[in-house]
Amino acid sequence: MDNTSITVQLLKPGKGRTIRYTGEILRAEVDWVLILAHWERPRTDLGYVVFEPGDAFYEYYYTQRWYNIFEIRTPAGALKGWYCNITRPAVIEANTITSEDLELDLFVSPERTMMLRLDREEFEARGFATHEPTTYTAALAALDQLVALAQAGIAPFDAHIDSAQ
Repeated sequence: MDNTSITVQLLKPGKGRTIRYTGEILRAEVDWVLILAHWERPRTDLGYVVFEPGDAFYEYYYTQRWYNIFEIRTPAGALKGWYCNITRPAVIEANTITSEDLELDLFVSPERTMMLRLDREEFEARGFATHEPTTYTAALAALDQLVALAQAGIAPFDAHIDSAQ
């Protein structure tokens, strides 16, 4: 699987859409994969980070964890931070990664001093607490786990990542 192209499908049921793009597999293990993708959309200012055309996204997808982690770097390699999506565990197949977004997100600044928990309202609006309590509990636990990993500086939140780790 290493050093081949793969299609990513980010399912966004709460918004009624699917985002598709391709990336390059940098490392594949039994229960996770690291890919490199580049921002090809217009400049997007989220208020706490700006995505620019050409930015490198080192994307970690896990089959046993309820999140993915995107390490974002400028084309010159400067770290912009980590954008984490709370998701159902990813489905990783030979040519495709499928990840269902549960709306809840975390942004971690490069110094790990700012950790923004995002989109709680959108997550609550999906009704998981009532209709899928196991999903609700797993998603909130995943968010707490990401914060703990970032606070401890555990990879990939160690700011000195080698893209082929």
